[in-house]
Amino acid sequence: MPRGRLPIMDLKSAYDVEHMSSTSRIQHDLWPLDEIDPKKAKFPCCIVWTPLPVVSWLAPFIGHVGICREDGAILDFSGSNFVNVEDFAFGAAARYLQLDREKCCFPPNLAGHTCKHGYQHTEFGTAVTWDDALRSSVRHFEHKSYNLFTCNSHSFVANCLNRLCYGGSMDWNMVTVAALILFKGHWVDTMSLIRSFLPFTVVLCLGLILIGWPFLVGLFSFSLLLMGWFLLGTYCIKTLLEC
Repeated sequence: MPRGRLPIMDLKSAYDVEHMSSTSRIQHDLWPLDEIDPKKAKFPCCIVWTPLPVVSWLAPFIGHVGICREDGAILDFSGSNFVNVEDFAFGAAARYLQLDREKCCFPPNLAGHTCKHGYQHTEFGTAVTWDDALRSSVRHFEHKSYNLFTCNSHSFVANCLNRLCYGGSMDWNMVTVAALILFKGHWVDTMSLIRSFLPFTVVLCLGLILIGWPFLVGLFSFSLLLMGWFLLGTYCIKTLLEC
């Protein structure tokens, strides 16, 4: 055997030991999370949703979202240059969806990406832990102007998910975040369900009684316009909703 070379078996053993050490370190970083506790507003590694005043009364699928740290504290972008911490704007969380940290990419270096977007992920901004990603997004949105139609709470959550490369995707945006919580989210309790839909039901009934079917047509048109705006801005004129 040439001097200075290790046997192939020794190289393989060294690699296995290094790989096991790296894997153990990563698994150790993903410590067990506390239980979800709605009474204390603690939702570890969750996306949370609550209805918006007036807007949700007319379009109940529209709401305000936030994303939670590993300790369960809610972070939400609710005003220009301001991200709330443990003070969810517009009331208590009504829906939540806990995300799986094992579906995130936490690369220690460029060669350590578990996602397929190595260079793109690095350029966008990677993180070594869940909370690290959220801190980076908070710093980014502390210099952003809030606008319900162009740069809102969904933008903030999408930015966090892209830094995490959650689910191996870096295509998170307002629409995909809204769809995720809308179709996969869980209601906190029955009261949250009532709080979310009762105002809409009252407005709908009053409109039909006082105005009739034209009100229903107008309400339906309003919902279509909102959906069209976000779909157009997200997928057709991408610079419109970038923030």
